[in-house]
Amino acid sequence: MSAALLIDFGSTWTKLRAVDAETGALLGTAQGPSTVATDVNVGLDAALETLARAMHGLPEFAVRLASSSAAGGLRMVTVGLVRELTAEAARQAALGAGAKLVGSFAYRLTAADHVQIDALAPDILLLCGGTDGGNADVILHNADALTRCVSRCPVVVAGNRETTDAIVALLSASGRPAIPTANVLPALDTLDIEPARVAIRNVFMERIVKAKGIDRASGEVDRVLMPTPAAVLEGARLLADGVAGRDGLGSLVVVDPGGATTDVHSIGAGEPSTPGVIRYGLPEPHAKRTVEGDLGMRHNAAAIVDAVGLAVLAERAGIGLADASVALARIEADVEAVPQSDAEARLDEALVRSAVDIAVARHAGSLETVYTAQGPVQMQRGKDLGDVRWLIGTGGAIVHARDPAAVLRVACADARKPGELRPRAPQIALDADYLLYAAGLLAQVNPLAAFDCARGHLRMVE
Repeated sequence: MSAALLIDFGSTWTKLRAVDAETGALLGTAQGPSTVATDVNVGLDAALETLARAMHGLPEFAVRLASSSAAGGLRMVTVGLVRELTAEAARQAALGAGAKLVGSFAYRLTAADHVQIDALAPDILLLCGGTDGGNADVILHNADALTRCVSRCPVVVAGNRETTDAIVALLSASGRPAIPTANVLPALDTLDIEPARVAIRNVFMERIVKAKGIDRASGEVDRVLMPTPAAVLEGARLLADGVAGRDGLGSLVVVDPGGATTDVHSIGAGEPSTPGVIRYGLPEPHAKRTVEGDLGMRHNAAAIVDAVGLAVLAERAGIGLADASVALARIEADVEAVPQSDAEARLDEALVRSAVDIAVARHAGSLETVYTAQGPVQMQRGKDLGDVRWLIGTGGAIVHARDPAAVLRVACADARKPGELRPRAPQIALDADYLLYAAGLLAQVNPLAAFDCARGHLRMVE
């Protein structure tokens, strides 16, 4: 048997999955507290000891691969030309690569923008602007402006190809690593974000892994391949599209509410499913990810309360307002707290349902009526998820909920909100063993085994 060790260095927990690299069979699971801020090996060794007990000894791993979202994830700033075009294309590239987008700028950078970028302290900056052969002045201006920033983070250059060589030379001369790649928006109706995603992940592996101290685990890890959100997106894409010898599930949505953010991944074309509807804006990426930084189950619980209202949450939880206030205060006092009472568990589920509801509404496209000289026209912004076949929940907040199906059903279409293009009638399942990240990693060495691993452990819920 050829075993693979698949590791997720998270901000709170280091998670391990042992998988048969030939068949995709799950051999064992374990986790332990992450210790990236001190010595990453302490938490990893503790998790390995737990795995060894669960498996009655560790096998000789043929491959040991890791992803990481530790130390707050991969902080990224994007700079584009027009907010609705190149800036949006840059945003999609950053999120698809597993980055945590902390700032997005458009048009010509100002002196105030320099200050703000430095305050954001990005790990990577993605510089875009202009279609190929189009506007060159703004991206050249912004490249020059970046040389006056204090930040020396790597810059991925993905704009008008006519300016790339000059920009790389300018940034390199100022002491900033510059990585050229293809334009994210080579033409007004063409989105090409995959090369930028690859460049971002390469920078992550080469520079950020070392900067965040993950490389100190080199004795137990062969390679840290990508940020964990990118691994989850790869796992979702594998499930949806399939591999040689395995048919994929088709279009799907993965919902992942976490302690600090709620992530939504969708795989599929997202084109209008209703005849006569006109798509507005850039084409949507086949594999799309959004990150809602104000919808964390622990670090941002107060923001969910602000969005929904404590009285509404208490009503949804079936508890009194006073009990809801006490439970919320406990979360705010200790973000690592787990529910200790029935009231706390009920508030937790109300929080996760609200986070999922809001996050999917933001991720999904919308339909609106626009009045033109020829009469009213139905216009679609974003991605139409109406015909999505599968809705998959991952992460402890959903998997350990008392009624996971009820949590996931709030992501589906609601007749009272006809303008939201959510899934209408998907099959609902759980990534109960948290294997999507592991499948995304294993796919780099054996896609077939990775598919079987992810598909074989989906648990249907009703």
